[in-house]
Amino acid sequence: MAAYNPEEQEKIEGLKAWWAAHGNTMIIIVTTLIATIVGTQTWNYYKRQQAQQAADLFAILQQQVEKNSNSGKINDAAHLLMEGFPASGYASRAALIAAHANINAGEIQGTKSKLQWILDVSKESEIKDIARLRLAGILLDEKKYDEALSLLNAQHGESFTGLYTDLKGDILTASGKIAEARIAYQQAIDKLGGGRSAYQNIVQMKLDALRETKQ
Repeated sequence: MAAYNPEEQEKIEGLKAWWAAHGNTMIIIVTTLIATIVGTQTWNYYKRQQAQQAADLFAILQQQVEKNSNSGKINDAAHLLMEGFPASGYASRAALIAAHANINAGEIQGTKSKLQWILDVSKESEIKDIARLRLAGILLDEKKYDEALSLLNAQHGESFTGLYTDLKGDILTASGKIAEARIAYQQAIDKLGGGRSAYQNIVQMKLDALRETKQ
């Protein structure tokens, strides 16, 4: 057994006394730190795996679209993303794609449910603005004018204002509110930016037609 001088022996005894008093606390601290590091690494790995799985499913969905698959197959692929990875950006885009497939197939209720899912779940404002616009258009076709206007009155991005006010003009025209429709169309033209685009020309034609209406 190694021999220590009195000074070294005193230090050793001091360490033993400190460890006896604080050893358990240190073990807990070190164990907690290790667990935190491992837990963080595990969580990051889980998130990476989730993101990769969502990307893989979205790739499958795109393949179905490219193959011109029926709406059922597209909806099945979208459903996997919407149910399994609702917080991912892929899920909201999948819902938009499925809604488009449904509307082409004449499946109005399926379209509406996908668009409403985006409004309820998505965290992306631009995706929600698109979904709101499309859903309002469907409600217009169903002559649910108040519901459609309520959607368009929701807060939305400035870049969508021209599109929103144009659709408001369509809804107001369909509901017989010609004076209000004229105002909406003019606002749409003003918001669609400088220059005269093909879209602005269409809105202008609608406004000109209303000017000939006696209301």
